[in-house]
Amino acid sequence: MFEDKTITFIGSGIMGEAMIRGLLGQKNVLPNQILAADPWAQRREELQDRYGINVTEDNREAAENGQIIVLSIKPQTLPYVLPEIRGHLRRQDLLLSILAGVPIRKLADGTAHAAVVRAMPNTPAQIGQGITVWTATPEVTEIQKQQAQAILASLGQEIRVEEEDYLDMATALSGSGPGYVFMMMEAMIDAGVHLGFSRRIAEQLVFQTMIGSVNYAMESGKHVAELRNQVTSPGGTTAAALYHMEKGGLRTVISRGIWAAYERSVSLGKGKTEDDPES
Repeated sequence: MFEDKTITFIGSGIMGEAMIRGLLGQKNVLPNQILAADPWAQRREELQDRYGINVTEDNREAAENGQIIVLSIKPQTLPYVLPEIRGHLRRQDLLLSILAGVPIRKLADGTAHAAVVRAMPNTPAQIGQGITVWTATPEVTEIQKQQAQAILASLGQEIRVEEEDYLDMATALSGSGPGYVFMMMEAMIDAGVHLGFSRRIAEQLVFQTMIGSVNYAMESGKHVAELRNQVTSPGGTTAAALYHMEKGGLRTVISRGIWAAYERSVSLGKGKTEDDPES
């Protein structure tokens, strides 16, 4: 699939390195098939020493020498990077972007390139346990779709969708999702400490409860509401806790939070960057 192909990474931060590590770990490519661009000499040396890949400080060089170009920079640096690579991608090349909130049209117009894949990974992708939602323009060939799928699978699971609008939905649900989970974990750990556990033990109890519950839900094949009912005995401790959570509007707060994330993702895609979180 990647024979005689060079995959270049413009931006070699945490997520870019996760993709490099995953591709090499799955033996999809050899180290000499990867070229990573980064402005910091120390970072380039780290990547070269760690993985044996090729490195450069020149984004234009990365664009010119890759058949698959992965944009893994911070979104705020995109206005500086686009002029450097515009006109340096060949028609048969594939541009794969993991930039949050940057629509395909902006990428295609900014690079003067039509074959674009836009993807939305999430934080657990850094350890190969993420999930990525992605879509492709009509100019992306079937082979290129397979290549994009393999690259994104190096981060965990992947789901391809036909409409770009789904990426705003994915941003709200799975892209920002780890933040919701971490807040829930934080609240549970703090409650455990308040009850009298040491923080270390409270963390262990909450971490394993989360892991075990998710794995059980996935393996059972049952609706999560059914699983919740199974562990909620009438008049029991779980029933008492859930009653107070429902009374406090937990379900509604979560739903509204996800909708707020979706609306913000849509507005960012339209170029709105107001600081007011209610905008």
